[in-house]
Amino acid sequence: MTDDTAQAKGTAGFLMEMGMLKRAKRSGWWIAGVKDPESIAEHSFRTAVIGSVLAMMEGADPAKVALMCVFHDTQETRVGDIPHIGRRYLSAASNEEVTADQVSAAHPAVAAGVQQVVEEYENGSSQEVVVAHDADKLECLIQAVEYREQGCANVQNWIDTSLASLKTSSAQALAEAALTMTAVEWQQTYLR
Repeated sequence: MTDDTAQAKGTAGFLMEMGMLKRAKRSGWWIAGVKDPESIAEHSFRTAVIGSVLAMMEGADPAKVALMCVFHDTQETRVGDIPHIGRRYLSAASNEEVTADQVSAAHPAVAAGVQQVVEEYENGSSQEVVVAHDADKLECLIQAVEYREQGCANVQNWIDTSLASLKTSSAQALAEAALTMTAVEWQQTYLR
C-alpha cells in the first residue's frame, strides 16, 4: 500500500469514526431523567452555531470558534461522554492524547490541523477559546431549558452551573434571554 493510499484510508477512517458522534447520546442528561437525550453530534452542531454567533457579537473570529466547537467533543468516540460525577472515579487520557491517536493514520496536514484545534481549545486563552467554551456552556443551558419545558424537572443544576460559568457578556445576555423564552417562542420573533 502506498503512503497516499494509507493516508487516505487513515483519514477516511477518522471521518467514519466521527459518524459515531451521531449515534452516541450525551449521558449526563440520563442522570436528570431525560429518556432520549441529544447526541454528541447534535450538541456539537448547535455549539458551533452558538460559537459563531457569540464570536460575531464579541468581535472574535467566528470561523475559528466554530472549528473549535466542532472538534471539542470528538474524543468521545473513544472515551464516551463521561458525566462530571463519573470523572471523579476515572483517570482518562487527555483530549489531546485521544485526538492524537484518532488522527495518527490520517494525512499529515489533517493530523496536525485537528491536533492544533484541540490543543488550542483545551489549553489556549485567546478570545476565541473563551468564546468557544462559553458556546459549549450556553448550548448546555439552552438544552436544559428545552428539557425542562418538556417536563424534566431535574435540569436546574445544569442551568445554574452553565450560567455561572459563562465569561462573556454576550453569552450571559443570551442565556438570560433564553431563560425567559419557550422553545417555540422564536417563531414569534419573525411574525411581528
